[in-house]
Amino acid sequence: MTTSRTAPKAARPAFVCDACGHQPPKWLGRCPECGEWGSVIESTVSSPLGAGRVVSSRMPAEPARPIATISAAPAKAVPTNVSELDRVLGGGLVPGAVVLLAGEPGVGKSTLLLDVAQQWAAHAGTPSLVVSGEESVSQVRLRAERLGALHERLFLASESDLGAVLGHLDAVKPGLLVLDSVQTISAPGTEGVPGGVTQVRAVTAALVGVAKERGIATVLVGHVTKDGQVAGPRVLEHLVDVVLHFEGDKHSSLRLVRGVKNRYGAADEVGCFEMHEGGIASLADPSGLFLTRYHEPVPGTCVTVAMEGRRALVTEVQALIGAEVQGSPRRTVSGLDSARLAMVLAVLERRTKQLKLYNREVFAATVGGIRLVEPSADLAMALAVASGGLDLAMAPHLVAIGEVGLTGEIRRVGAVNRRLAEAARLGFREALVPPGCAPEGEAPKGMRVTEVSDLRSALQTAARASAEHGNR
Repeated sequence: MTTSRTAPKAARPAFVCDACGHQPPKWLGRCPECGEWGSVIESTVSSPLGAGRVVSSRMPAEPARPIATISAAPAKAVPTNVSELDRVLGGGLVPGAVVLLAGEPGVGKSTLLLDVAQQWAAHAGTPSLVVSGEESVSQVRLRAERLGALHERLFLASESDLGAVLGHLDAVKPGLLVLDSVQTISAPGTEGVPGGVTQVRAVTAALVGVAKERGIATVLVGHVTKDGQVAGPRVLEHLVDVVLHFEGDKHSSLRLVRGVKNRYGAADEVGCFEMHEGGIASLADPSGLFLTRYHEPVPGTCVTVAMEGRRALVTEVQALIGAEVQGSPRRTVSGLDSARLAMVLAVLERRTKQLKLYNREVFAATVGGIRLVEPSADLAMALAVASGGLDLAMAPHLVAIGEVGLTGEIRRVGAVNRRLAEAARLGFREALVPPGCAPEGEAPKGMRVTEVSDLRSALQTAARASAEHGNR
């Protein structure tokens, strides 16, 4: 009796979006997932020939060992001597770790990392290698001269081929590799165009393997989409050890490095930098950037303390109440959440009975380019709007911390003690906080802390503090 054998299925054509990895059932001019035009390409997908097979075991390259016998010394962080970056990384760069730094074009990623590479070459004892796929070595040299980042152990290369990058690693044997950017490098033998999903995944996987094998601290520069997310496949963030976002307004000198993922430290830390003509510098005490010093108190301002990661930043909120208008008045914000401003305006008008804002334009902003999105800024936002609407200046030594609820209550927020300590350090003498948030024991030296249960009592306390300041 003859037995028929099922022939293996032939390779079938398939289609994949080279921008986001979506696999539509047929070719389309525009990807239905990410909306990119011309990004859907044909790919050959073979059937799983090994289906049903049993994978045989093999001898591992290194046997498993008891955890107590494994040394943690190779994973000790090496400081970059860029203090704010070390704060975010958890002490420095770990040999063999792969860091992804993403940010908008022109925010200063290349400038920061060139300074990091120079500091590494000067202090770490091993060379550093900067590979640029976007600029020539002469262009990078010009920036290095401007930054004063010239060192004999800092090496530069301009490559867009993964094989050439690995060749430079063999020749230089660096302790730090900076690749600017991962989207510009192509992997030979891999489908897709540079920057596509398949290419980015292949390049990143290869560099991660080399970094772990040779103990090279690696920093990959990544692009972002118009929504502010890391461009490329989501698996890119899973492959690397640390994901950092470099944020900043082009019209402001403030730059923030925010940790999103960190296998070696806290993932909620923030580093502050200031961009200037000579490059970029760490800001150990950035609170002064977010305050305006007035000779006399001005209506429409209030100070709060925001938490960026584990760092407390004293920040000023400003509000301007315009004239009455016909139709729908404008609600314009800068550095604040427009939805929370709309809620605060509704609560102010409904619960206090003192302000009529439904037909008046409202403009609200922060100082210094910082963005406040946490609910703890609600109380300061409400007091700034009330101050502008009633033409009553808040006391200059007052800070307000708390979330405002729809019934007008002031809700608790976290890290109040740390916020109050930072405000007291900068000379603020009075604070309004939610119920149950006053420090246990003594308040910070020279500060009077008052608990306010609702928005009406907060306005009354703030008005009393303003009157006391005026009588001095």
